[in-house]
Amino acid sequence: MADPPDPIRAAGAILWRPGADGPEVALVHRPKYDDWSFPKGKTKAGEHVLRAAVREVWEESGVWPILGRRLPAREYEKERRLKRVDYWAATGGDGEFRPNEEIDRVDWLPLPEAEERLSYEHDADLLREFAAGPNRTTPYIVLRHTSAGDKHEWADDDLLRPLDSRGRAEATDLAEALAGFGAARVFTSATARCLETVLPYAARMGADVRTDWAFSMGTSMSASKEAGGRFVQLLADGVPTLVCTHGELVPDVIGRACEALGATPPEDAKLPKGGFWVLHTAGGSLVSAERHHL
Repeated sequence: MADPPDPIRAAGAILWRPGADGPEVALVHRPKYDDWSFPKGKTKAGEHVLRAAVREVWEESGVWPILGRRLPAREYEKERRLKRVDYWAATGGDGEFRPNEEIDRVDWLPLPEAEERLSYEHDADLLREFAAGPNRTTPYIVLRHTSAGDKHEWADDDLLRPLDSRGRAEATDLAEALAGFGAARVFTSATARCLETVLPYAARMGADVRTDWAFSMGTSMSASKEAGGRFVQLLADGVPTLVCTHGELVPDVIGRACEALGATPPEDAKLPKGGFWVLHTAGGSLVSAERHHL
């Protein structure tokens, strides 16, 4: 028996803005199907799902979104194939919508009116999930540096070991994906490989980069045992934050963060090189957690 085809992958968001009586959300109308839904669309080949979500929302609504908390994915059958759509809550500027063949109208509606207008029950369920949680959250991103060759083949101080060509390409791709969460302050290990990993993101977002020995490894000055505690200090500030560190330190950072936020730590918090966690917080609690890799 042949294996089932891979699911169709798509991404989108519940785009919201403050209204007179609570949040309003953007619904898009597709003349081809004469339906109302949230802005979403298929991922392109090799495109990260976060980048796809931002691109599709912008193309369909005219608003460049900033992604917030992760919402439950929706799966349903389309053209005899399973389709999976990943969703986020998102905010954005006013933008400028221009009608086209795919989307001819965008309406901003209060939640009760939006629920009545939606054409599909799975979208109405998603709206209720959105309504049940906090609208605005703060992202805290924990990133493992990208590929930096084989440390056993590096003869110099490990502090100076740079990214290899693959790692530099990955860092550029990461900047595109991470930009979906907007501008964040950047803390990094003092090693060259971590600094080089966050440089494309910092350049794109205009962010200052601060080295912190608490997130460093492999040097006599590192204070790696303090990584989790230092991250908890940053959580208390309530400011969007990106931390780049080493794979060995990620489980402690994520575990301590979850405990501080009143959540159960994941059984396995490890990340591959170039992987990252995004913890969305509100009111001192963990609202959602998502793990990504390139």
